[in-house]
Amino acid sequence: MQLGGKLGHLTYSTLVHPGDNWEEIWTSLTTYVPEVKKRFCPDKPFGVSLRISNKSAERLTRDPGEREKLKAFLVANNMYLFTVNAFPYGPFKGERVKELVYEPDWRTDERARYTMAVADILAEVAPANIAPSIQSPPCGFKPRVTGPDVVEAYTRQLIRVVAHLVELERRTGRTVTLALEPEPHCFMEVTSEVLDFFGKHLYTPASAAALAKQTGQSAAQAEQALRKHLGTVYDICHQAVEFENIADSLRSLKRAGIPVFKLQAAAAVRIPEVTQNVVDALKNYDDEVYLHQTVEVKGGKMSRFIDLGDAFAAWKRDPGPREWRIHFHVPVFLDDLGSGFKTTRTAIEEALRVHKMEHVSDQVEIETYTWDVLPAHLKTGSITDYVVRELEWVQGQIT
Repeated sequence: MQLGGKLGHLTYSTLVHPGDNWEEIWTSLTTYVPEVKKRFCPDKPFGVSLRISNKSAERLTRDPGEREKLKAFLVANNMYLFTVNAFPYGPFKGERVKELVYEPDWRTDERARYTMAVADILAEVAPANIAPSIQSPPCGFKPRVTGPDVVEAYTRQLIRVVAHLVELERRTGRTVTLALEPEPHCFMEVTSEVLDFFGKHLYTPASAAALAKQTGQSAAQAEQALRKHLGTVYDICHQAVEFENIADSLRSLKRAGIPVFKLQAAAAVRIPEVTQNVVDALKNYDDEVYLHQTVEVKGGKMSRFIDLGDAFAAWKRDPGPREWRIHFHVPVFLDDLGSGFKTTRTAIEEALRVHKMEHVSDQVEIETYTWDVLPAHLKTGSITDYVVRELEWVQGQIT
């Protein structure tokens, strides 16, 4: 919903619900979202974040009747679409995802075509007074970035998609934005890497010239188009896992002119003091579905682990005092999970304070997609109860 002033739109990510194909996401959309709206903002329009996988994009692209059905449902229920999660290309629920969530990565035609299809859908379905965003991976999984040729391929495909967004705006009058989401152990994980990629590869004369060639724009127009259509999703959880100063991070992006098209409120697991008892209890979080990248600070030194199992092995080799932050999304309203487990909720509070003062983004989204794999003691009530409580908590922080 619209928060008023310059606070933008607030919603939650439907990535929390089943949605690997169009039938699943349609069922989730029509089952859960109206219930959330009824309890959270019954008398106001409710903004929707839709998970659209490649299968769903293909279905919606070839079937105008389904697009019309989607538009009619949103209108009938006083809802509007303003962002799409197009990060996971394929399955995301009920089977091993891990590092496959980044595939196909941004060097591939498959990723570019999928993203352009989502843009076309958004241009048709989202309301005319909103510039909808597409959430997308931070180019690729860091272990697969084997040389400068990979970075060049990322850049080439991204410019190709921006050219499509420019042409889409010409044809429809609709501005659709592409937002890359930094994440631990990816090509872009810390803020300095975002600044580096945008400053040295995307927002450059060479990229503007390449875009101008594809679109027929002048170099100056192409440079503006890159900054208009290509920016970031800022997931607070991810940067908190990296031990970043959230306020400094957000302000550095603003100084560089890199737009935050979507600010995601999400909390990670924080272990202030790792012990054997904590390690044993963490086994409950070590599921076989998602990666749980872990960042450790021990004796002033930072270490990064691709998954919890790697952190466990490091502890076994050399136990001793350290702090862990773990990429496992937990309810945003919790600060203490019990048994020595904390969360990075204070990072959300800091980001929302900055947003309230300085207008970080037009879009604020809660992304706690892990309901189905949360330890039992963190599940109270229904999924609707849980989502509504998160929305109310975030709204209370910034209004």
